[in-house]
Amino acid sequence: MKWIMLLSFLLFSAGSLVAQDAGNDGKIMLTVILRHDQSKTLDEIDDHLAKTGFIKNFPPDGVEIVSYRIVMGIGHIITLRLPPDKLREVNVAFEKGAWGAFRTEFYPTYDYLQIFNELKQKPSTAEKTPSEEKKPSSENSPTPTATPKRSVHHRSS
Repeated sequence: MKWIMLLSFLLFSAGSLVAQDAGNDGKIMLTVILRHDQSKTLDEIDDHLAKTGFIKNFPPDGVEIVSYRIVMGIGHIITLRLPPDKLREVNVAFEKGAWGAFRTEFYPTYDYLQIFNELKQKPSTAEKTPSEEKKPSSENSPTPTATPKRSVHHRSS
């Protein structure tokens, strides 16, 4: 888990990410995991969210919900797109509305699907034809030798 967070941080802080967004609109993406508090029933969680106004007030103005999934055994996984200056507002919305019903986790995110599909279309080095591979010259290549057989040595007791 720690290496995922570190990788996410490094990728997020790398500056202008080509994979971030085709429109390159300067917005960031953030994936939020709301882990269920299993000491509470679903009705108690729903009551808490209603009491705090989370459902009514989320997301803050200027923040787009890209996806919202329920993952059995985990909880809610929400991906948001937002201008960087809205990050504090998003954090406060979760602190005021979701805390007490969920444990929260936040991960910088970017859309990799387009790049993945482009990479999939490119031929890999393993798929090169024999004519594309370098042929060793007979002058520089060593002569093949047989691998010596290993004998098994047993300890005497």
